Amino acid sequence: MKKTYDAIIIGAGIIGCNIAFELAKRGWKTINIDKLSDAGQGSTAASCAVIRVHYSTLDGTAMAYESYFYWDDWANYLEAEDPGGMAKFIKTGIMVLKCQVNEKLKKTMSLLDELGISYEEWDFTRIRNRFSILDETSYYPPQRPDDSAFGRKNKDALPGAVYYPAGGFISDPQLSTHNLQVAAEAYGAEFLFNSQVTAIHKERHQVSGITVADGTRINAPVVINAAGPHSFVINRLAGIEDGMKIKTRALRHEVIHIPAPSGFDFETVGCPSSDSDIGCYWRPEVGNHILCGSEDPDCDPKDWIDDPDVFNRDMTEQARAQAYRLALRIPEIGIPRNIKGVVDLYDVTDDWIPIYDKSDLSGFYLAVGTSGNQYKNAPMVGKIMAELIEQCQNGRDHDIDPIQFHLEHQNRTINLAFYSRLREINTESSFSVLG
Repeated sequence: MKKTYDAIIIGAGIIGCNIAFELAKRGWKTINIDKLSDAGQGSTAASCAVIRVHYSTLDGTAMAYESYFYWDDWANYLEAEDPGGMAKFIKTGIMVLKCQVNEKLKKTMSLLDELGISYEEWDFTRIRNRFSILDETSYYPPQRPDDSAFGRKNKDALPGAVYYPAGGFISDPQLSTHNLQVAAEAYGAEFLFNSQVTAIHKERHQVSGITVADGTRINAPVVINAAGPHSFVINRLAGIEDGMKIKTRALRHEVIHIPAPSGFDFETVGCPSSDSDIGCYWRPEVGNHILCGSEDPDCDPKDWIDDPDVFNRDMTEQARAQAYRLALRIPEIGIPRNIKGVVDLYDVTDDWIPIYDKSDLSGFYLAVGTSGNQYKNAPMVGKIMAELIEQCQNGRDHDIDPIQFHLEHQNRTINLAFYSRLREINTESSFSVLG
């Protein structure tokens, strides 16, 4: 039996669910298809769920700051109460350490200034007043523990940090995604789990629907790829990759959980922090642990994955490298013999800036390249994708006449061509998880 919808969204992670919510609010009959058994169960569940506004570009920073306001008013934004509980925004603020590679954050502060985002400059005396466990020694460039240069101290210490209060992290990223599912369902959205898309159908250069593994055909004039690390697989299934200048790939990443130094209440005092001097970021974790990931410095090999359904989910020497680099900044930390953590995939574009766009196949849309640094932007992704889809379906050629989207909390406009599949590689990007 065939089923018909206004839009099919492939993927029920944080991005796919927010798109469903925003389209459903506009009266669209939507269905999300996901091969897993619940919303947010894929790479979203493994997200560090950090809410930050610092990016390497003005548009990226503006997008993140606009999203912040929705996270800060989550329950009112969703207009629905999830019986399973509501995800909480733990507002700790964000600290970014100044160092050689980020040019002491001069560009970051200029972007924050331009957007009117409040911040403070901290020297290390002030940093240690809050984080007595941090050492100010500079070790740049980051190295792996087996390198003879590992731990080599530079002459000058780190000068300090930028701290801004508009940030923190979400208590449970998978729960936040389920919150969105509940909110979307309140507007009539539907979800189909344990279903893998096996075919994307076209009629006269127009997408017409999909088929899932059990043979069910689902029809719709709009199909949206929000498949996370599987995005390139879906794009190839749709036959639209050749029409993209910017493409996506799946990248394996490890995030470690390390106990905080004994006697220091990091779970209460800590905040998400970025440290490009050692090539790591961290945030507090339940049980007075520190969650730590790599900022993709040159010394860390890139583990690109050809099949996102088959990859090593065990911790490797990469986990130990991150732990040792973190120990340079936090000398009192203890490194367990068996390091625990999470291994999952990022969905990465060529310049680490996502694609939010139409495609060369009429009715087929892209919300891809999002893993690693776009969880925090999900509310805005839902809004801009809903606007882009409606305007394109009503005849606007976004490639020729790019949509300008108004950010209501900042009273400014961003050009959605910034996220085009046809853009040149953006050289202002960090080319890392920092975005």
